[in-house]
Amino acid sequence: MRFLTAGTRTLLVEVGGLEEVGGLHESLRDSPPPGAVEFVPAARTLLVTFDPAVTTRESLSAAIAARRVSTTGPSDQRLVEIPVVYDGADLAEVARATGLSSREVVQRHSAGRYTVAFGGFVPGFAYLSGLDPLLLLPRRPVPRTRVAPGSVAIADQFTSVYPRESPGGWHLLGRTETAMWDLHRDPPAFLAPGRHVRFVEVQP
Repeated sequence: MRFLTAGTRTLLVEVGGLEEVGGLHESLRDSPPPGAVEFVPAARTLLVTFDPAVTTRESLSAAIAARRVSTTGPSDQRLVEIPVVYDGADLAEVARATGLSSREVVQRHSAGRYTVAFGGFVPGFAYLSGLDPLLLLPRRPVPRTRVAPGSVAIADQFTSVYPRESPGGWHLLGRTETAMWDLHRDPPAFLAPGRHVRFVEVQP
């Protein structure tokens, strides 16, 4: 565990990988140290915002370092189901690249139980870990200039849903009408770190 300065009110905690980030995030979220205000997980780091009127960077670092972090996965077992029409532009290409049929790609993707590891890229974009090893593919060599909102996609070790129209280099498997980001909703993000997710195949 390494502690890095990231501003006057923030501390960046670097650990070994996704599982450690998830365990540390859960521990701090469920029982925050005095003065800790907000926790933002990423692939190998956790950004901690704190109130300097309550704690110091040194005290907060010591409190975090003393935590016993579980890497067995988050205890939040609530499952969110996202309906998906699997008619993505890259479905056949993913099948060829993985040596599977398009039907097998859909079955393996929809059979997965995913965990929201962290958010990024644009508001509402959640990186979901737990992708079937046979579906692991690098990003497309040439990103698209436009990806439609609701596109369900895979890249590297993650799957996700594009919350709005944007450029993107992930492989498109399908689409959903579930809104990932809505400013009229509290909270606006549909998926929060630690939440479990299942994609459910539906017909168009």
